[in-house]
Amino acid sequence: MSDLDKAIALLRACRLIPENQVRELCYKARELLIEEGNVVGVDAPVTICGDIHGQFHDLMELFRVGGDVPDTNYLFMGDFVDRGFYSLESFLLLLCLKVRYPDRITLIRGNHESRQITTVYGFYDECLRKYGSANVWRYCCEVFDYLALGALVSGAATNLEPTSATLADTFVDTDDSQSSTPATDYADIDIEVLNANNEILSRYRRRDRDPLMSSSPVRGGMSGSNGAPRAAGAAGTGATADSGGSASNDGGAVLCVHGGLSPLIDTIDKIRLLDRKQEVPHEGAMCDLLWSDPDEIDGWGLSPRGAGFLFGADIVKCFNHRNDLSLIARAHQLVMEGFKEMFDATIVTVWSAPNYCYRCGNVAAILELAEDGSNAGFARSNGDAGRSRGLPMPMPMPMPGIGPGGLQGQGQGQGQGQGGGGLIPRQMDIGHRMAPGRRYRVFEAAPQDSRGMPAKKPVADYFL
Repeated sequence: MSDLDKAIALLRACRLIPENQVRELCYKARELLIEEGNVVGVDAPVTICGDIHGQFHDLMELFRVGGDVPDTNYLFMGDFVDRGFYSLESFLLLLCLKVRYPDRITLIRGNHESRQITTVYGFYDECLRKYGSANVWRYCCEVFDYLALGALVSGAATNLEPTSATLADTFVDTDDSQSSTPATDYADIDIEVLNANNEILSRYRRRDRDPLMSSSPVRGGMSGSNGAPRAAGAAGTGATADSGGSASNDGGAVLCVHGGLSPLIDTIDKIRLLDRKQEVPHEGAMCDLLWSDPDEIDGWGLSPRGAGFLFGADIVKCFNHRNDLSLIARAHQLVMEGFKEMFDATIVTVWSAPNYCYRCGNVAAILELAEDGSNAGFARSNGDAGRSRGLPMPMPMPMPGIGPGGLQGQGQGQGQGQGGGGLIPRQMDIGHRMAPGRRYRVFEAAPQDSRGMPAKKPVADYFL
């Protein structure tokens, strides 16, 4: 057994590893993470997880429900530390698994992976208490600076594969389309929700969509007005569609970020150009990706968090179309039911910390995306799909308070170009990629060992 395997075994038992091993682990992790881009490419199948927040026993329950590493391919969307009592054990275990199985676990940065936030909300104090100095906190913060800002999942199947799961006593078959298709026909099922015992709680059928709808940017088919298939290339790039490309599967890529979108970012390529190896700034594109939230508004709005922005359905649908995405997956917000889909299933919030702060009483969820089998997703759609095939395109219309560089007073001289995220479509005939089949596994908090849990000093209430 290697030293790394021994460290994993210790951490799985909720026991800390020596400080010198933490230093070596963080050094190896930085060497690994520096090779990753700002947006990590991940092939389906993958299991997407939201906030953990130092709830170690619940992380172990997550692995029990979703499968262990390396058997399951995981993508964690940040906020590994703070709030919970075991931030060190949780983050160091995930870091060990990343170094041990780099192709089977992806870690992206959350707003709590920050020096300023961790000094206020618990991680700094935990490092001092458990190691007697701030050295381990510094090692971990250096790793935070190297974490990717997002991930792009390709090759996700639009249809769910049958499972051996049984129906729970409370099973609900929701048939939005009033179809006579039996619930066992997975070609017609959009969402499946299972509990921690692998029992099916509910199924939701896929709604029929017309090829093009003149009144909604999310409703749309997979072919142009002339019946030709949509072009395919690399999702989230500025590759031109003039060459036509090749036909791909019905679904687009899935973008995973911790928080949300930014008025300074209109393409995924612009995320790739950011300098991420720094402390999270108080404003700007990098800050927005980690702090913003979707809301039932039009366009952009000020966030009550004091960082990032609120953004509405029009922003999400325009961004998804421009980058040929079928879904945005994000974390960052407590959801009592574990997950919440918004804006006609164009964005979903996944929350993976049950009974948050040991008192909120919420359940947690993880999102499983299956693979479509089309060469592991290498036939991918590009960011300009449909532009040479006769699909009606949106005409940019500036929002009030949005200038060429983003929000007024922001983004000027920052080299971001046009803040396309701040544009909304005047003509709303936008084709929409079919969302992938989504299987959510919902679980409750694991039994907690209260021994040795220190009394936490009160901290300021906030909405992080």
